[in-house]
Formats: sequence, C-alpha cells, structure tokens
Amino acid sequence: MDAERALQELVTELDRCVEELTLARVRSEELLLERRSGQTWTDIVSRETRPLVVERISTVLASLAGAGHAWRREEALALQGEQVSINRIAAMFGVTRQRISSLLREGDDTPAPSDEL
Repeated sequence: MDAERALQELVTELDRCVEELTLARVRSEELLLERRSGQTWTDIVSRETRPLVVERISTVLASLAGAGHAWRREEALALQGEQVSINRIAAMFGVTRQRISSLLREGDDTPAPSDEL
C-alpha cells in the first residue's frame, strides 16, 4: 500500500464512521427521551435494536484505530522514502524514534542480509 492510497482509505473510513456516529447520536437522543418520559432502563435496553449505541461506538473506535495506524505507517514510509531521518519523522509525529523504527519495520518480511553468500 502507498501513502496516497492509505490516506484515501482513511478518508473513506472517516466518512463511514461519521455516518455510524450520527446514527449513534440520533439513537442516544431517542434513549434520553424514553428515559425522561419515565421508562425504566430495563424496558429501554430490552427493546433497543442492534447494533446498540455502544456497539456502534466500539466498531467506530476499532476501525479508526486500524485505518489511522495504516495511514501513519504509510506516511512514515513515504517520508523515509523522501530521505527524512527517523528522528525528524518521530518529531513530526510526536513520538519516539523507537516507535518510528518499529512502525517502519512492521510488515517488513524482507529477509535480513546474510553474511553468507
């Protein structure tokens, strides 16, 4: 994957998450109205259809974590490809150089050079 594609996928995921969170917000307002009308939590929760508000939120958080991580890795790889030092990338991202080194090594299944020929 390259940085531009990862960023496009992040934008797509953000749009999907905004939709999910909008639905969660609307349902949360409905739950508040039900509660304020005197209904018990047991009645409210028993009738709530899936996905529950909390399920929507959990799904959004997990998908954003994945898409955000993929974007960060590809962005770091792109910067490294432009000869930006690991120290500078770390400063740009606000993390340690060790974190950037680890990020850059993820998914690198290229065999390490061997002393043997």
